[in-house]
Amino acid sequence: MNRISSPRFFILTLALLLAVFVASSAMAHQPFFEEPDSTAAAPMSVRDPEISTALYSTLDRPEDVDFFSFSVSAGQTIEIGMSIPQVEGQEQFAPSIAVIASGMDKITDQWLPEDAAPLLTGDRGATLIGPVEAQIFFEPFSRTAYWQRQRQRITFAAESDVHIVVWHPQQELGRYTLVVGQREVLGGDPAFARKLREFWTPVVRSPGEGEGEEVAQGIAAEATLESTDSSPESTDSESSEGDCSWFMRFLATLFGMNDICQ
Repeated sequence: MNRISSPRFFILTLALLLAVFVASSAMAHQPFFEEPDSTAAAPMSVRDPEISTALYSTLDRPEDVDFFSFSVSAGQTIEIGMSIPQVEGQEQFAPSIAVIASGMDKITDQWLPEDAAPLLTGDRGATLIGPVEAQIFFEPFSRTAYWQRQRQRITFAAESDVHIVVWHPQQELGRYTLVVGQREVLGGDPAFARKLREFWTPVVRSPGEGEGEEVAQGIAAEATLESTDSSPESTDSESSEGDCSWFMRFLATLFGMNDICQ
């Protein structure tokens, strides 16, 4: 009885509750990775577009166009946005987003990628969510920083299958996170920590065999998550690998993400 009522017991209980609260807030998005590369014929599916979902994706070659899909009912409002991980060389990286669904205004397909034009059939139209000036966001639990780009809430006029199309008009390459939904529910890829480290590498162009041909390749050597912590919110301790406070180590252990602090 004395042990149960001891100050140490209450401190540990409070720390556990605080850990759950902090982790729930820090990992509000359910993270998933674009595996394999999404296409018009095989888009990456979002099960519930109202649940906040982060889709970690890459434009890895000049002609690459990524496709995502979900279903909505008439009158449903969904938030769609994009964040750019602060990977070296991505300071100006700003892909475009098109939302294609039934009941949207008809448009010409001239500004859409060629792969997306066939989706404009029947009563389907599209809206463009263009990039805006970036704002910096630092996510403390995964110790990663992002440039937040466009974000828009869309109310769908009709029940529809929705396609999200992501591409870069100037065919630049890079990593991005497409965010769909707002409702915070814990979940996502259980291998998030490991895959995030693999994801957090620059994508560059290198000359191909033919004249003018360019091939995208990821450069993983010497690239780490900590090397990208350049936001004003970051500190020297945040940028040194493995420099975690006891509380961060506690959170990492609690949620099976020990490699964050290694």
